[in-house]
Amino acid sequence: MTDEQQQYIRMTETPVPKLIASLAAPAVFSMLITSVYNMTDTYFVSKLGNSAAAAVGVVFALMSLIQSIGFTVGMGASTYISRFLGRQEPEKAEEYASSAIACAALLGTLMMIFGLIFITPLMRALGSTETALPYARDYARYILIGSPVMCLVFVLNNILRAEGLANLSMIGVISGGIFNMILDPILIFVFDMGITGAAVATLVSQVLSLVVLAFIFFSGKSIIKVSVRRVSRDIRIYSDIITNGFPTLCRQGLATVATALLSLTAKVYGDAAIAAMTIAMKIYMLVRSLVVGIGQGFQPMAGYNYGAGRYSRVKKGFWFTVGTGTVICVAAAVFLFFFGEFTISLFREDDQTVIKAGADTLKYFCYVMPMLAYSTIVNQLLQSLGRSRSAAFLASCRQGVFYIPIILVFSGAFGLTGIEISQSAADLLTFIASVPFQIHFFVSASGIGRKEALSDRKTDSAAESVKI
Repeated sequence: MTDEQQQYIRMTETPVPKLIASLAAPAVFSMLITSVYNMTDTYFVSKLGNSAAAAVGVVFALMSLIQSIGFTVGMGASTYISRFLGRQEPEKAEEYASSAIACAALLGTLMMIFGLIFITPLMRALGSTETALPYARDYARYILIGSPVMCLVFVLNNILRAEGLANLSMIGVISGGIFNMILDPILIFVFDMGITGAAVATLVSQVLSLVVLAFIFFSGKSIIKVSVRRVSRDIRIYSDIITNGFPTLCRQGLATVATALLSLTAKVYGDAAIAAMTIAMKIYMLVRSLVVGIGQGFQPMAGYNYGAGRYSRVKKGFWFTVGTGTVICVAAAVFLFFFGEFTISLFREDDQTVIKAGADTLKYFCYVMPMLAYSTIVNQLLQSLGRSRSAAFLASCRQGVFYIPIILVFSGAFGLTGIEISQSAADLLTFIASVPFQIHFFVSASGIGRKEALSDRKTDSAAESVKI
């Protein structure tokens, strides 16, 4: 039995909770490490002052933009890869994987070139104050240099997860993340590089992750075999990848816009306000990353089983994933509601303005946090099964369709409180908007499943007749 056949049996026959747990655990750990090292940057840079902490928030918008490119290509290709593997068509899966890698390298290089040329106006456009601008430029320069590397890391990681090899994808992510956490304080304080040290640590850690992931592919540990020869010249394949990854582009691209708007509206209240929002948002993103990680464990399982016609397993996996994610969100909401000030004070213990604004923002997040898992998993479900338009709309809601008008109106009407409450209000509306999409999908999938079951029964009856 080939590796492809063994993996097919595993993905379509293993009990759903056990399968999702095995796929989600490495993804959750990877997302957790990524979030922790992002928070580590914020923690150590915050020790340099409010202007440096504000710069982290500005550059975070830039990193979201780079991530949107990598994730768009990676997620756009990975959903096709898992479905082709579910149909037992590995050659097509390899063509999409190789083409996605080439596409990510090109787009990341273009991002690097244009970003470095226009770095100062770009930092201002992303919400930097004049006092934070020198810090933001120093940090962003190295992040832009690493943009091709970051894009490739996201794509290779998504390909491995699409194969169901979440353990291997985890190795690549955590190796760089752990190295980044070790390198941060050494470069920032021991070598006295300041915020530049944090940027260099991030760049070096991404290079390490790329080396580890590339080794996994070229050492034959991956089911998918990538090579230059398999890079397609068919424009339709790239169109498929970008179209299917468009929901991720909406989600990540609008995250850039949302982060920039947050900085732009908050900078009226000074670097302390931007620092508070940045710290609170990083903590919230830590919780959300756990949910996204669980959903990433669900996505290849959904793609495989949908491609194989096992619709009941897709539905069972969806509700198991939503339930698990909701339990985590409720636990996090309770903790942060009562210990929000303490959590913020770990970053800026000597600044009560930052602590109060950050804790208030966290408290608003806690009110809607229990709803976060459902809306996130609905979006991941639709994207993993090729429902691009529906997934793109829902992905646009949280930090675009709802968030942008809310923060513009609320910041003018309620001042700093309006800014603090904006993301929570957008998350509530996104939860409400997700309900009809989820219901419609499973009603239509149930109809397909009943037709498949009826066809199977007719086939079985015909076979029995032949035997008689």
